[in-house]
Amino acid sequence: MMNNYVKYIFLSIISLVLLSGCYPLRRVGLIQERKGLPDYKEGEYVAYKLQKNDEIVIRVITQNDATASLFDYGNAGNANSRSSVSYRVYEDGTIDLPYVKKIKVEGYTLEQTKTIIEEKLKDFADDIQVKVALNTATFCVIGDAGRGYFPIYRDRLTIYQALALSGGLNESADFAHVKILRKINGETKIVQFDIRTKSIIDSDYYYIYPNDIIYVDVSKRRFWAVNSYSAFIGLISSSLSMLITVWNVFNF
Repeated sequence: MMNNYVKYIFLSIISLVLLSGCYPLRRVGLIQERKGLPDYKEGEYVAYKLQKNDEIVIRVITQNDATASLFDYGNAGNANSRSSVSYRVYEDGTIDLPYVKKIKVEGYTLEQTKTIIEEKLKDFADDIQVKVALNTATFCVIGDAGRGYFPIYRDRLTIYQALALSGGLNESADFAHVKILRKINGETKIVQFDIRTKSIIDSDYYYIYPNDIIYVDVSKRRFWAVNSYSAFIGLISSSLSMLITVWNVFNF
């Protein structure tokens, strides 16, 4: 009777390990095409709009030496090569450019901001050109996919590229519920998606924006899961050792 009870315990342990001991490709694989996964619609990429506390780099270029000297921050004598300066977007949504009244930039894209600044400076010289870039183009990753702040090194950085910068998703991560905290119109929104499905490509969840926070939770199956076949064999060996020990105790 007792021997049957020990066998039952052992078989239960083995069954549990076999069912949940590994990370199947279906659970951790990317770009999957199969039933059961969400089917996201293709979205339209929307250019990032400046927010409070952003910093933008502005470069003013002109052949007019007198005007160039007003915006020259270290390269006097070469009107075509002027230093760039970083400006913070204040709480009122403006930047403070020298010799110009405060310029409203919050809520505008970089291209729109460039046009606005050029319009403000056209009275200084007819040939003025302005270059604008975001100096705080970073995103943050926390959870089971690395941690830290990382630069957005290219336009339209994808979720795959962003996670690759942080070291990639751990196999113990919850692939089905990846979250992004994103500020939209001054309000923080949380978007959640399943990163395994191929339909995420070009969807509303595909691109990363400045100031995004990517959060990846730990899978609930992490307690039982093992990361490799060697670990799996080790788990089986431990179970066998436990069975032998229990067997010897009850048959002593």
